[in-house]
Amino acid sequence: MNKFYLTTAIPYVNAKPHVGHALEFVQADVIKRFRQSLGNETLLLSGADENAIKNVQAAENAKLPVQEFIDQNSKLFEELAKKLNISFDVFQRGSSQKHHKASQELWKKCFENGDIYKKEYKGLYCVGCELFYEKNELNEKGECFEHPGKPLEEVSEENYFFKLSKYQNEIKDLIEKDKLLIVPSFRKNEVLSFLKEGLQDISISRSNKRAKNWGVKVPGDETQRMYVWFDALNIYQSGVGFSWDEEKYKKWWPADLHVIGKGIIRFHAVYWPAFLLSAKLPLPKSVFVHGYFTVDGQKMSKSLGNVADPIDFIEKYGTDALRYYLLKEISPFQDGDFSQKRLIEAYNSDLANGLGNLISRVAKLCENSHFKKTKTAENQKHISNFDNEYKTALSEYRFNDALWVIWGKITRLDKFINEEKPWDLAKNNNPRLKSVLEHSVDQIQEIAILLKPFLPETSEKITKQFEGSQILSGSPLFPRI
Repeated sequence: MNKFYLTTAIPYVNAKPHVGHALEFVQADVIKRFRQSLGNETLLLSGADENAIKNVQAAENAKLPVQEFIDQNSKLFEELAKKLNISFDVFQRGSSQKHHKASQELWKKCFENGDIYKKEYKGLYCVGCELFYEKNELNEKGECFEHPGKPLEEVSEENYFFKLSKYQNEIKDLIEKDKLLIVPSFRKNEVLSFLKEGLQDISISRSNKRAKNWGVKVPGDETQRMYVWFDALNIYQSGVGFSWDEEKYKKWWPADLHVIGKGIIRFHAVYWPAFLLSAKLPLPKSVFVHGYFTVDGQKMSKSLGNVADPIDFIEKYGTDALRYYLLKEISPFQDGDFSQKRLIEAYNSDLANGLGNLISRVAKLCENSHFKKTKTAENQKHISNFDNEYKTALSEYRFNDALWVIWGKITRLDKFINEEKPWDLAKNNNPRLKSVLEHSVDQIQEIAILLKPFLPETSEKITKQFEGSQILSGSPLFPRI
């Protein structure tokens, strides 16, 4: 009961990561760290979606063997996580044999339940989404809304179908009753609207010819490979032991939370529950859906050359500065705009002038006054003892609101110092100086603990600076840009 298993979405590795991946990785990391602070045993899984047709096409364009291409790109996602100070407990790759075996096991369970059948099919396929679309789901130009400007392929072949329509009412009931909780609620309403339109059975395999002999083989049929969304969602299970470590699987599954972008909600809130219901396996408990990015007001696109590389911003401004911007300035639920100009403004006003300046002030006052703490630094401070507003905001994934709570404490402490004027108290040897500094140090230790899920590196620096009996000033946490 004390475990909390969460996942990011499993990114396609047809290109290197962009700032949207950084947002999702950081959001998931904050949730994990918050859950750990509440005493949960946590597991955070990410991975690489490697069996998509788009990966095969990208490898061909790069003139590389597919395995070599995805090996290179998967590594970039792991490296980004490390640079963001994120530790994935599991990074499950779609090309691993463990995953192939697990996906074949899931297929067999659905097949044995009578939910997989073969038929001829003709439809419009978007390689970007790896999805067949009905004409009424396209824009006025007959294009996919996610990938405008890219023509859809007309595909005709015989492949396997999954009886998605069979699970329509059961999924609707689960979502309406929040047994599968979708956050925010307007995304829940979107899924319910989609379900009202009526579910069609979906194709879950591709011919070897179209899949270029890449991906998970369909059990018992050498001519077909699994549709990527059938196998990729199963990474959430294969990464925690499904079909290869029963004890591990029983401990962690079902997932407590999937963190995903809005473009893949259909797969996570409709297809995935249906596959699991068919296989008679437990369902995930909740899905948190974030929005998309524009960059300086424009949609990110390779052709515009505005795909923001998070590594550039980490190298220029530091890991915690990027983490702060993504969590504070970008709404957790709506689309957001990424702007270097705004990042610098937030850095200077909130991190350099706000947090950094406060830490420097108090440390210098303590050093100049030869202040020694009477309270122990440990003081048994834990997030669980703190502000309910902060805890509620974090448990509802309102990262920006939780940060407002912390910055409220920073502002109040600044005001307290300005009103108490400890520099004057020091000049006059006023005995009140000690209690003013005690309160200031106590508040800073609390701020450091509350910052830990968001800015772990900064939190650690502040804790170290203020934990000994003697407090000394140091170099600025965030030198002004």
